[in-house]
Order: sequence, then structure tokens, then C-alpha cells
Amino acid sequence: MVARYHVADVNGSKVAATIEDALDQVARHGAQVMLQKALEAEIDEFLQRPRYQRGGEFRGYRNGHGRQRTVGIGTWAVPVKVPRVSDMPEGSAFESTLLPKRTRLSMATQKLFARLYLEGLSSGDFEPVFRQLLGETAPLSANTMMRIKEEWESEYKAWRERPLEHERFIYIWADGIYLGAGLEKENSCLLTLLGARADGSKELIAMEIGYRESTASWGDVLRSLRDRGLRAPLVLIGDGNLGIWGAQSEVWTETKRQRCWNHRLMRIVDKLPKRMQPEVSSRMSELYQAPTKHVCETKRDDLVAWLKNERQEPAAATLLRDWDDFVTFYDFPQDHWLHLRTTNPLESIFAGVRLRTDVAKRARKRENALFLVFKVVQRLGRNWRALNGGPELMQMVAEGAVFRDGLLQESDQETEVRVA
Repeated sequence: MVARYHVADVNGSKVAATIEDALDQVARHGAQVMLQKALEAEIDEFLQRPRYQRGGEFRGYRNGHGRQRTVGIGTWAVPVKVPRVSDMPEGSAFESTLLPKRTRLSMATQKLFARLYLEGLSSGDFEPVFRQLLGETAPLSANTMMRIKEEWESEYKAWRERPLEHERFIYIWADGIYLGAGLEKENSCLLTLLGARADGSKELIAMEIGYRESTASWGDVLRSLRDRGLRAPLVLIGDGNLGIWGAQSEVWTETKRQRCWNHRLMRIVDKLPKRMQPEVSSRMSELYQAPTKHVCETKRDDLVAWLKNERQEPAAATLLRDWDDFVTFYDFPQDHWLHLRTTNPLESIFAGVRLRTDVAKRARKRENALFLVFKVVQRLGRNWRALNGGPELMQMVAEGAVFRDGLLQESDQETEVRVA
């Protein structure tokens, strides 16, 4: 192999490009030679004798090579011929473990494809992009992503059936995420649960596909978790969908409820004329940011009176409905209020998911959308922030410490010791 070198121009760009091409040629040729030698050595080991030598037990003859095929390794396309064996004893056969039949991509290259697909490159973009990387003879086909998706399906099913008896989640956020998938007109719904561990870290607990957020669907999800050993959380955070709360009352009977303030605000605003919406939004923000439950309820009464005076009784009734479910967070540490008042910890994750699914447009199969979202969420999970206050505070909550208006309360025993 000969590489030509040219005199550099003013910026040295011509020399840099030539050297880069020469290095690439050397590395590609070396990879081809090493792979071919490894395949020949595999034949020697199988026949238990090198070429042109006799061995012990007869295991067949070398029979030349198969047709040349191109194998993608990293960002290179390497041509190679796999040796063949003939006249083997009955019941025995040779197949290369290094390069099995129909293998066109190394595992590392397949993982690279999968990673870029998760990052937002649609499968329709693979052809031009990777032919640019691997050359015009690059071993790309529509089956490449199909095999990757099959691996995702296996990973999802194993995750979905994992035992949970050793897991402990203090808070759990629930939401139904609607995505465009499937051939049906109705959007598919992913019933999703995100949990906060006793150390404050977050983890995806469940993700099931369905058509709607019914009590029956949510009940199946919660019972599956319970049957695999998951203990009920202290608090379940969700929006106004009645399905999750109906299921929670059946399966996690002792779990406290915390409803999402953002969803309640949207429901109230929808019932108001536009001229009143900014004022109500501001006052609602003052409500859930009040330092104590008493102050919050005082501000609530003022807002209700004002709404009724403005003849907005439906909005006032919406604010009062299920009120106790909106102020549960006051019984937990102030550092956790930011996380507990809304379903944002879960919805912010799916904001990133939608950036990816919008690229793929509408998936033909709901299951393919599920596997893709599952892998995207797993990737995003590496950057999830832990709850404020640190693991020590979460451990106190897990052990049953009592908080009132976000402040830790002394136990009766501690009070008696201090008085004595």
C-alpha cells in the first residue's frame, strides 16, 4: 500500500488530510489481516491440526472459503472470507463463533447504531449516514434495527418481570403518557411509575402500555408490582385521573395521596375568562408556596370568596374539590415539597422522550414505541437529580419521622426525657 504525501499549503490542511487517509488505510488493512488470521486459527482449533498436517481424530477437511462479505467494525467496513469445512463426520458441523452466518456488524457497531437511534437518528437516516462512515459497500439493511429492537424487547421483558421484594420506594409519581403509536386512531397510553428510593435517587418502576388510564389498567400495574414484592410507598403523586386513585385505594390502601397542583391550576383556568387567568395563576402559586398549611388554607378561602364574588362558582368548586389530597406535602420535609407538589419529576422525563419519538413520527406498532421509550428513559435516567435534603433526610422519612408544616417534630419519648 502506497500513500502519497503533498506539500502543505499555508494552513497545513493538505498534509493533515493525507496523513489521516494513510493512517486509516493502515488501520483498516491491519484489522482485515487480523480478522482473517483469527478465522483461520478457528479452523485449526476445530480440526485439531494446522494446515497440511495430520491430526488425531478425523473431523473433516478444509474446503476453501465462502464468498467474501463485508463486516462493519467500528466505523470501518472490512472485507473477509470465512473458511469452510467439508466431509465432516455425521452429526458434527462447523460454524464460526467469531463470525457467525449472516453477521454483518460487530457488536460494538450494533451498539453504536442503537445509541445513535436513541439519541434521535431515525432508522431512515441510517443508510446515507453510515454508508458515509463505512463506505459504499457498508453492510446496512432494514434488518439491522429490527435485531436491535428485538434485543430491547428482551431487555424490557426481563425488567418487567424482575423481583422487587428487596426494593423500597418512599415516594412514587404516576402518570399516563400518551404517544402516537399503532395503527389505531386512539393514541396509546404508557402507564408509568417513577419512584424515589430511601437514598433519594430516582428509578423507573413500571411502564405498561394501554389505551386509557382506567382503574382496571392501573390496578393490573399496581398488583403486578405488589405480587413481585414491592411495598406500598408512603405517598403517591398523580394528577386528577380517577383511574390511578381507584387502583391505589384497592391495592395500596395505606398510601397517602398528593395531587398535582399544576393539573389543578389548568382545570381552574379552563373555567375562567382570559381576563382573570393571570390573576388566578398568580394567586394559586401563592397557595402552594405558602409556608404552612394554615396560611395556605387562609389564602384558599380568600381566593374562593373572590371567585364567587366574580360569579365564577365552577372555578371555586374545582379549587375546593378533594382539597385534602393537595396539602399532603405539608406532612413531609420542606426540602421535598418541590418534588411532591407536582408530577413534574415524571413529566420532565417524557419531555425528553417526546423529542426522540417526534423524530420517529408515528410508530406502526405500539410495542415498538414502548421498547423505544423504555430504552430512552433508561438513558435519561443516568442524569436524574436526587431529591433535595440528601439520603439522611430520606432515611428519616422512611423510618417514620413525623413532620408538621415541613418541620421535624419531637417524639413523645424525647419530650419526656427533656422535661425530666
